[in-house]
Amino acid sequence: QVQLVESGGGLVQAGGSLRLSCAASGRTFSSYTTSWFRQAPGKEREFVATFNWSDSSTYYANSVKGRATISRDNAKKTVYLQMNVMKPEDTAVYYCAARFSPPGYSGRYSQPHDYLYWGQGTQVTVSS
Repeated sequence: QVQLVESGGGLVQAGGSLRLSCAASGRTFSSYTTSWFRQAPGKEREFVATFNWSDSSTYYANSVKGRATISRDNAKKTVYLQMNVMKPEDTAVYYCAARFSPPGYSGRYSQPHDYLYWGQGTQVTVSS
């Protein structure tokens, strides 16, 4: 079992930065792929970024590539999403997600149905 709690959301002006945090509980967190998704009003939940524990590989959605950095601190059981040069279209509820992945996995789980564990979400609003 893994429980996830996001924090760090808020209101930011276009061009600004924000760092989201996702605190995890559970003994086997180190063996979980962790990702960020977001969901804007009236839209489907979409993939933002993922971090594979096995080789620390990362993948990003094209919409945030070059502006976002996902990182992870296993000792603190925390995953971060640093967002820079934010745009109004980044406005959404951001969710942290986790799933077990086997040793050596370096692919990209990018669909919501790939994940078993979810946080409650944190609102991010970017004003123009």
